Amino acid sequence: MSEIIELRNQLRAFSEEREWEQFHTPKNLSMALSVEVSELVEHFQWLTEEESLRIMDLKNTEICDELADIFLYLIRLSDILNVDLIEASKQKIIKNRDKYPANLVRGKANKYTDYEK
Repeated sequence: MSEIIELRNQLRAFSEEREWEQFHTPKNLSMALSVEVSELVEHFQWLTEEESLRIMDLKNTEICDELADIFLYLIRLSDILNVDLIEASKQKIIKNRDKYPANLVRGKANKYTDYEK
């Protein structure tokens, strides 16, 4: 069994033990996910690019906790929506290869609509 499936099952059990399924709607979980992403972003607010690259030296535990919260909410949301995150991610990489051909975008950070194919 994959580690993501194991985490999904642990999250299901955690939720069931607390009778939280009633609150774990796609709306609520997506909002909670957004909040956790904002909490991660807050750690980087006002840092220079260089400082942001060294943040783990200063805030290792806090950053790891926020990333874990994001990951767990994402797994829970994908479970509720019956989305296979691994398969969806593989498909998204394929789409991104088409949207961002290496020969056109190498070294650039523009949106795909800015490139002529």
